[in-house]
Amino acid sequence: MQKILTKREKEIFSLLIMNHSTKEIANQLQISEKTVRNHISNVMLKLEVKGRAQAVVELLRCDELHL
Repeated sequence: MQKILTKREKEIFSLLIMNHSTKEIANQLQISEKTVRNHISNVMLKLEVKGRAQAVVELLRCDELHL
């Protein structure tokens, strides 16, 4: 299976599953909160899901993320 996430998207979702807020992720990666939200939205579009939680479940199922 081809990898779904870019390096940055993987960084963002890895931080999301560690319960970091959008603001915390933006600060840590030195990008804007809008950019973080854009990356999250792009992943949700790629996966054809409607929310962050659903995206996380799919990424875990596809072996893109690990807890």
